[in-house]
Amino acid sequence: MARGITQDQVNTAADALLGAGENPTVEKVRAALGTGSPNTVTRMLDTWRSGLAERLCKTLQLPDLPPEVGQAMTTLWQLAVGHAEGLLQTRLAAERAALTANETRLVEERTRWAATLAEAETAVAQAQTRQALAEHACANLDGQLRDSHALREDLIQQRDRLQAVVDRVTHELEALQADKTARLAAADQERERTAAHLRAVEDRAHQEIDRARQETKQWQHRHEAAERSYRDGGQALEARCEALQKQWQQAEKEVARLSGHVAALETSLAKASVRPKAKEARRSAKSSKTAKAK
Repeated sequence: MARGITQDQVNTAADALLGAGENPTVEKVRAALGTGSPNTVTRMLDTWRSGLAERLCKTLQLPDLPPEVGQAMTTLWQLAVGHAEGLLQTRLAAERAALTANETRLVEERTRWAATLAEAETAVAQAQTRQALAEHACANLDGQLRDSHALREDLIQQRDRLQAVVDRVTHELEALQADKTARLAAADQERERTAAHLRAVEDRAHQEIDRARQETKQWQHRHEAAERSYRDGGQALEARCEALQKQWQQAEKEVARLSGHVAALETSLAKASVRPKAKEARRSAKSSKTAKAK
């Protein structure tokens, strides 16, 4: 933990550095003291510089010199001190900028460390949650293990019972196998008898098929003769239909001709009936005119 420093300690360290020909910067003073915050050392160095000229004047007073020489030396010293203070102010500004940059970097690092710490705390919480879940899962597994042991014992008992059942079923299968063998032998004999019966039936069936084929050929010949007769009759009927079609067309033409002739006759009769009526009308009109004249 950093200890507090005093103005006298800073003045002593700065005087020692200046006497050694070095510029008393903040870092050098802190290194010489081994403690002190940069802001505190900077403030105390400003105080030390403000009183440096007065202390040097008191230290370098020459009472035996003429006043003009003393004044000239004082003026020269003041110029040197002003130049040194300008250099010190420039270096101080650079150091302050560096300190500001360091402070900014420290703030950023603190922010990153805070984020890292928050992430670490979150990871710890998650790890604790996973640990609790794992412990719960282990407890469940222990229960399942106990259940599996009980289930194993039960399965062993079931296996023994099933083995007894298997033995009994094996004996039954052997008996069934013997019965099956006897039944197969009887079935072979029956199959041979059935095969002989089937061969006899097939022979009779072949004979029936041959007879059916002969009858089919006869019916085929009759059918072909009927088809030829039907085909010839159809051709004759088609020829008759074509002849009737032609007669029908001629009859239609004759009907059309007669219809035109009848229409012409009707027109002529209509004209003939109109002419007497016109003559009668003209005679009536003439008689009327004559009566009026009288």
